Amino acid sequence: MPVGTQATVKSMTPDQLRSLSVEILLCNSYHLMLRPGHESVSRLGGLHRFMGWDRPILTDSGGYQVFSLSALRDISEDGVSFRCHLDGSTHFLGPEGAVDIQRALGSDIMMALDDCLAYPAEHSAALASMKRSMVWADRCHAHFQKVATETQSLFGIVQGGIYADLRQQSAEHLVRCGFPGYAIGGLAVGEPNPVMYEVIERLEPWLPEDRPRYLMGVGTPANLIECVALGIDMFDCVMPTRHARNGSLFTKEGHIVIKNARYKEDPGPIDETCLCPVCKTYSRAYLRHLFMANEILASVLNTMHNIYFYLDTMRRIRQFIEFHRYDELLADIRRRPSSAMEE
Repeated sequence: MPVGTQATVKSMTPDQLRSLSVEILLCNSYHLMLRPGHESVSRLGGLHRFMGWDRPILTDSGGYQVFSLSALRDISEDGVSFRCHLDGSTHFLGPEGAVDIQRALGSDIMMALDDCLAYPAEHSAALASMKRSMVWADRCHAHFQKVATETQSLFGIVQGGIYADLRQQSAEHLVRCGFPGYAIGGLAVGEPNPVMYEVIERLEPWLPEDRPRYLMGVGTPANLIECVALGIDMFDCVMPTRHARNGSLFTKEGHIVIKNARYKEDPGPIDETCLCPVCKTYSRAYLRHLFMANEILASVLNTMHNIYFYLDTMRRIRQFIEFHRYDELLADIRRRPSSAMEE
């Protein structure tokens, strides 16, 4: 899922996203509740009409941004009070409020409010955070049953840090609630990739096979390939769009930094094997020129390529699964010394 934090995927129009076959976007409840306000979005017809997007939208609960962006915050069993990073105003976000905000935004998939734990954390801190997240999940689920429409779904979020026993407890609790989908939160927050993979592998048996599994905030193309092998179905990450704006472009042979002098007179495309509109039309030399000249078009074209590359990676994943050749794809990325699919 490309990330449209503030009801837009930066530098992309909805038509451009549709042309790339984007099927679903992520938007951020925290930012939208503060600006322009979820009530305003609701009065204007909901996120889909507001941003001109006629395909599914997933909204996160805003919990991660509260914990990462707010300079001052006070957490309790009822929720979290925080000071807005924009103007210093104070707000409160609780489980029921998180559901109401996302309902007002009109997203298709909502996320339960969870306690976002910093890494690293001791087992005792992870236990307390996980238990609080489960209390909040119960309250989100109960409130959702009262207020949501039939077209909306609420996913639970598994927490527990890097501790397998806590992850199991969290998953078992959420499964008893009967959520239609399950997210894995609290990963890709600084832990090494092997640790992340181990957590997912040990957690996988506790998540229902017939419900989507969503790994939040991940990751590199190599992460996608490895984590699908571990049972993950859904991903979101700012990496393709943020890297694009910084001039870092993904290819099957590794990412390139387009500002490097070596591309000043390079007539070739970003990736010889890529079928995106950018690679079909523009040279590395032209893209470098746009980036060095600080032209807006640089962000547009770079973002278009990177989103296409990520979606194409997912298409390749599905094809390898369909033809029972997934081991070949895994072996290919693992034998590269500094994986071409990594950042």
